[in-house]
Amino acid sequence: MRGTVSLPGDKSVSHRAAVLAAMAEGRSRIDGFLRAGVTQVMLDSLTAARVEWRWEAETLVVDGNGRLGFRAGRQPLYCGNSATTLRMLSGALAGRPGWQADAPAVEFTLDGSEQLRRRPMRRVIEPLQAMGAKIRSLEKADCAPLAIAPSNLTGIEYRMPVASAQLKSAILLAGLSASGSTLVEEPSPSRDHTERLLRRLGVRLEEAPNRVRVFPIDRPLPPLQIRVVGDFSSAAFLLVAASIIPGSDVILRDIGLNPRRTGLLAALRRMGADITVLDRSESDGEPRGNLRVRAAKLAATAVEDAEVVDMIDEFPVFAVAAACAEGVTRVRNATELRHKESDRISAMAGELHKIGIAVEENTDGFSIEGPVGIRGGSVMSHGDHRLAMALAVAGLVSKSGLEIDGAECISESFPNFVPLLNSLGAQMA
Repeated sequence: MRGTVSLPGDKSVSHRAAVLAAMAEGRSRIDGFLRAGVTQVMLDSLTAARVEWRWEAETLVVDGNGRLGFRAGRQPLYCGNSATTLRMLSGALAGRPGWQADAPAVEFTLDGSEQLRRRPMRRVIEPLQAMGAKIRSLEKADCAPLAIAPSNLTGIEYRMPVASAQLKSAILLAGLSASGSTLVEEPSPSRDHTERLLRRLGVRLEEAPNRVRVFPIDRPLPPLQIRVVGDFSSAAFLLVAASIIPGSDVILRDIGLNPRRTGLLAALRRMGADITVLDRSESDGEPRGNLRVRAAKLAATAVEDAEVVDMIDEFPVFAVAAACAEGVTRVRNATELRHKESDRISAMAGELHKIGIAVEENTDGFSIEGPVGIRGGSVMSHGDHRLAMALAVAGLVSKSGLEIDGAECISESFPNFVPLLNSLGAQMA
């Protein structure tokens, strides 16, 4: 694999930018917004809440109605497979004291796919209820669909049971409309894209290690004018592929280097990967730079504790790197992987086993001894876009190629994955 490419905009930043643009008063312009299935459900939900948006070339233009300007309609806000959409909107909608007189409904309903309906939402329901939010599950306890009625919120001090940027963001967004400040404390740092965007909008925050306090706003949020950085989680697949395919030399342009997202970069370098950061800078609140990655011989490593949070989305493709590395790679303290789009530990172990990669599955992680000769054959995505792309990377170094059933889910986060890798020398169809 050889060449220079740009990647889609960061999914996490895109989600947050869309919500905050909707809560702002006036016209926001978001360049580089990720155009994919997982963000389209966010935009469709905003439409259902009567927030107007449109595309101008590759720029998303959002006409925000203010933080109290969402209007409930007759249809649920459909979040697809996106737990981020559901959790972010739960926080944004929780603090609305009332609706416009012409609104045909008095509460919002947030729903999603069968896959999303299986994901637990207790973590977001409980702190919002503690703030006074009228939020409840409509069917299966603590799962979508959720109903959110008008309420007046009071700031709280909340210690999160696990480090979760989605949960933290929901509470901070609700805190903008609360009476008094809201403090969130984490067991370890999670990604801070929401805090960076709030600071950019002039929201008062007080931050300390593993703690952030947000103060309610007494004026309208100004519109956003930003360029979304390239998604490091998308870059992860190319970083691993170029590291394990002999003779590779690839440059990835304008990739997000937020320290709460680059745990994989640190782990791969520890394994001996040849990855260089070029032209490091910061703009629109996010660190960024170009990444050059060349093929290298990898050695096993261990990942645990706080580093897990910093690479929580990258473990499927990290497992492929581990299979190509010398020695036993171990991952611990990663129970959260069992609550993603799939049970990523179990699904990953099962599919990798089919192609000759022996994964020892543990309650909170896994271990892999490499290097192994990756066989060809047929595997399944389990509807998990990151697992599908990780299996595709494994296929590039397999003996006879892989056929991935359900690979269409890749379009959820990385629509041009196949043509982009093909442009670098891969052979995918």
